[in-house]
Amino acid sequence: MSEVCRVGMEVPEFEMETYDPETGKFGKFSLADAKRENKWTILFFYPADFTFVCPTELADLAEVYPKLKELGCEVVSVSTDTKFVHLAWHRDEKLLANVKYPMGADPTGKISRMFGVYDEETGLALRGTFIINPEGKLVGSEVNFYNVGRNADELLRKMEANVYLMSHPEEACPAKWEPGKKTLKPSEELVGKVAEALE
Repeated sequence: MSEVCRVGMEVPEFEMETYDPETGKFGKFSLADAKRENKWTILFFYPADFTFVCPTELADLAEVYPKLKELGCEVVSVSTDTKFVHLAWHRDEKLLANVKYPMGADPTGKISRMFGVYDEETGLALRGTFIINPEGKLVGSEVNFYNVGRNADELLRKMEANVYLMSHPEEACPAKWEPGKKTLKPSEELVGKVAEALE
């Protein structure tokens, strides 16, 4: 079995079929294409279409999707359902009315295994969120069990921090950092003086 991607690692190239709600067409997502276009990639794994917590998460993600796009992100929701099931679910579930990002199909579990979220007992993916920078490095990872939904506002906050740090690599973002707030510049002078630096 291939090594699971971990934060700090280069993500192997992959492709997957998608259903694009914005166009109503099937397509594909390619990490190589995202890198070529200098885009960030957010993979948003969830257990299954036509379930209960999942549509609330995808609807929540849809609310911040325009801002994520402005930050240069490509967002792909991913489950082990086929692209055909994605189409049917998007058509039937009212909570998905505002979902405009591609819905990725991983019916073999290959991509889910790559990120360590595939549950061999159920054939489903856990709730995993992964952030890949434009160079193809995994810089963010969050995994929840089936029964706990995520908060897309926190994902947006993390993306804002990641994008800021990409152009300010000498800085670091403290807890709850938001654009416009103070950052930290690690140095000998900062050791034991973080409170003063944030005043």
